[in-house]
Amino acid sequence: MSLPLREALKFWVKLGFISFGGPAGQISVLHQELVEKRRWISERRFLHALNYCMLLPGPEAQQLVTYIGWLMHRGLGGILAGTLFVLPSLFILIALSWIYLTYGQVPWIAAIFFGIKPAVTAIVLQAAVRIGKRTIHNQALRWIALGSFLLIFVLNLAFPIIVVIAALIGVWGGKRYPEYFQQKNGHANSANVTHPPAIIDDDTPTPEHVHFNRKKLALHSLIASLFWLAPFTILIAIFGWKTLYPQLAWFFTKAAFLTFGGAYAVLPYVYQGAVDHFHWLSASQMIDGLALGETTPGPLIMVVAFVGYLAGHIQHLIGSSNPFWFGVLGACIATWFTFLPSFFFILIGGPLIESTHGKLGFTAPLTAITAAVVGVIANLGLFFAYHVFLPRGLGGPISWISILICILAGVALMKFQKGVISVLAASAVAGLLSYYGIVLLGLQLA
Repeated sequence: MSLPLREALKFWVKLGFISFGGPAGQISVLHQELVEKRRWISERRFLHALNYCMLLPGPEAQQLVTYIGWLMHRGLGGILAGTLFVLPSLFILIALSWIYLTYGQVPWIAAIFFGIKPAVTAIVLQAAVRIGKRTIHNQALRWIALGSFLLIFVLNLAFPIIVVIAALIGVWGGKRYPEYFQQKNGHANSANVTHPPAIIDDDTPTPEHVHFNRKKLALHSLIASLFWLAPFTILIAIFGWKTLYPQLAWFFTKAAFLTFGGAYAVLPYVYQGAVDHFHWLSASQMIDGLALGETTPGPLIMVVAFVGYLAGHIQHLIGSSNPFWFGVLGACIATWFTFLPSFFFILIGGPLIESTHGKLGFTAPLTAITAAVVGVIANLGLFFAYHVFLPRGLGGPISWISILICILAGVALMKFQKGVISVLAASAVAGLLSYYGIVLLGLQLA
């Protein structure tokens, strides 16, 4: 049983427009669509790929999409899947960045953001619950999840350190208490018994292209190096090393390789470099960019396109008749050099990872890491909740409207199983209604 590439591409295009909610929400959507509904891949194979992507620097959701596309349709399938996951958000963010700089802060747009942010909070919290139910199936993994939550919430420990601690616990626990660190087969659940076999099931024979090959390793490494070196050299030749565009390329290359822990770990690094070091944009502009990244489809790390656009557009405001295209160039450079390493990691590391199915020495630490990630996602949900419900901090007023929208969004997602797009759309309408209701009330009081 196989799936034609054309059929897969239809879904990857759709996914690029519906993948809201940041990495947690996107992984939840992927699991729901590919594991539960379409049965393209089994629960165990999905988690095996997810665990590997969680270890990599860069955007884990985009890497997971690339991995599954590669597993099903070779390197071309992986490249197309990963690219289509990114392209819609790139075009959307370029358009929104232009509107943002050209028209400034429009009240009704701010009202839409006001309504969407509580919904995004609900999406992240729901994803923590879903992933937790799917992966945490014994007391040992619950303690790991709780410990990771406390380490990041109380001690503000860096995510890579939490990953290392969880991996070491998994290595030790896999040898001492292997029964607690076995990857649970999701198909064993009673709710999944009636599901037909997946296209890529637990016992599906390993495709030929998935096997490790030294020649392929050397070839893919050479191709990836050329795709990085060629545009980088051209930028230096045209603009000069110390100018904006080569610096954008070099900065986002470092971000792609040095920031472990997914998109949420990349954001502080990007913020520090873009605002504090290079002064490409202001702190308030960066926060607005994060809001746009949270409320548009695609990887949350696509905020790099916003940073690149603003850097190019603002630098060419004076002396240029149309700074828009300089902003587009900046956005494309930031996106290219951020995501190129992700394709390299999957095409190079995928064959090695696929050879580890059922090997407890490898899967035990990854099982522990998955449990730790649940705690980190829960902390992120609370972080969002704090900033959305208390926009002015502990000393400021509570946003009861945001709390209500978040609760209703959570009920719609968890109890009524509503889709992410419908929930975000309803929340945006709620934000608009609250804004115009306050305006009308102010007019009546006046």
